[in-house]
Amino acid sequence: MYVWSTSECISRHPENPVLSASHVPYPATQIFNAGVIKYEGKYVMVFRNDVGAKPGDARVERTNIGVAYSDDGINWQPEPKPWIELVTDEIQRAYDPRISVIDGRCYLCFAVDTRHGIRGGIAVTDDFDKWEILSLSVPDNRNMVLFPEKLDGKFMRLERPFSIYGRGGPENFDLWFSDSPDCRYWGNSQLVLGSEQVPWCNAKIGPGAPPVKTGKGWLT
Repeated sequence: MYVWSTSECISRHPENPVLSASHVPYPATQIFNAGVIKYEGKYVMVFRNDVGAKPGDARVERTNIGVAYSDDGINWQPEPKPWIELVTDEIQRAYDPRISVIDGRCYLCFAVDTRHGIRGGIAVTDDFDKWEILSLSVPDNRNMVLFPEKLDGKFMRLERPFSIYGRGGPENFDLWFSDSPDCRYWGNSQLVLGSEQVPWCNAKIGPGAPPVKTGKGWLT
């Protein structure tokens, strides 16, 4: 049995939820796993929308990624249609967006379910209308987030590959780092934190929101 508690430095806003499926002007059943940035004077939210599933039901008809805007971070106005609905003969859906602003451009990390495994995707946009996919990882990998600044001219990301073979034990997944000169070709991959290093980890760990720079280093 788990006992959950919240740090005193974090408080839940009384108007939560600030965005729900009933606020979205197109088919929507569950709205969650959003990424939020402040960009050109407004807050921008990119969110996952599962259509056709009821809460607690794993069956989903389709998934898309929507966009909403806010002046204060509390009152949100969704766009009239989904932003990204990525479906091809190979790709089944894109979901779980995370967003970072780097050198004035907006970079989106997202997970991609395909016929041949789960891949991590990165796209870039300047207007939240048009977007370009820069990279799709090999399977199985997801939970990617980009650091909001470069180091020595390189993009940096955290990720959680699914290394299920050769572990000789439970399917525990770990937190990794990679970098890239152009956000297309990634390498220099290094283990950041193993699941066995976290005493309360029960199966897997991975990055949440994009890292935040503090006086003590990067917070994730």
